[in-house]
Amino acid sequence: MDAHLVGVLTNIGMISFIALSAYLLLLVGEISFGQQAFFGIGAYTAGFGTAVLGLPLALALAIGAIAAAAGQLALALPTFRLRGLYFAMASLAFAEMMRIVLELTQFQVERDGEMVGPNGAEGFRGIRYVFERGIEPAEFLLLIAALLAAALAALAALERSRFGRRLRMVGEDEVLAGLNGIDVFRTKLAVATAAGALAGLGGGLYAHASTYVEPRLFDVMLGVHSLAYGLIGGLGTAFGPVLGVVLDIGLLESARLFAGYRMIVFGGLVALLLIWRPRGLLDERLVQRWARTWRR
Repeated sequence: MDAHLVGVLTNIGMISFIALSAYLLLLVGEISFGQQAFFGIGAYTAGFGTAVLGLPLALALAIGAIAAAAGQLALALPTFRLRGLYFAMASLAFAEMMRIVLELTQFQVERDGEMVGPNGAEGFRGIRYVFERGIEPAEFLLLIAALLAAALAALAALERSRFGRRLRMVGEDEVLAGLNGIDVFRTKLAVATAAGALAGLGGGLYAHASTYVEPRLFDVMLGVHSLAYGLIGGLGTAFGPVLGVVLDIGLLESARLFAGYRMIVFGGLVALLLIWRPRGLLDERLVQRWARTWRR
């Protein structure tokens, strides 16, 4: 497979995880500008697991996802009682706080004559597990694709379940959902935990694909894009955010036609869709129409 194509598909797969994490929060009516914080937590934790502690990749990725889920839960507990844009601003403030914490974090050990580990603003170099084990880029892409497919399958099953219907009820009207016996706060906490885990898993994969991460990578623009992917692709299905990632990274970033104009085109696309299709391309009506056609 062409190396450039493998790189683009790998990037699409990894960013899809943070897009799905923002999508889950949107389902319950919460707008988060801070999912990049949990992407970064997963990246640093998983990278530390393999590069410093010598853990297997699967265990390091799992620990990274758990750490990010714990971080999201810690943010959600005091902030989910906030209304409107207050939670969005709280999530952004938390993400900036975590970025500063990573810039101040220094913990390096010597491995084969080289210092490895987080080095403050200089970043975290030497996350070479994939290359040291001889894992080819195409093979790592297959791992990402398998994990993404598993996440999408789990979310698709969730959407068809009773709990999935509760999520959409909470997102549409919290008061009405509460009157129908739904514990809104606990439902949101469960969703936040899952959202953090997804972002952390994506971050862990990103760290091992790039071998290097730094705090500046997890800035506000990553959070804005992760939120915008769901608004572009659609909130009717978990495949919507992935479609948004494909349109941005697969088309706007990779095509030479949009070189130098990607952000302008991306911003215009978001603005137009918010007017034309506020719930994105794959919104609930379109998905339900397709589902009825499929059943026939």
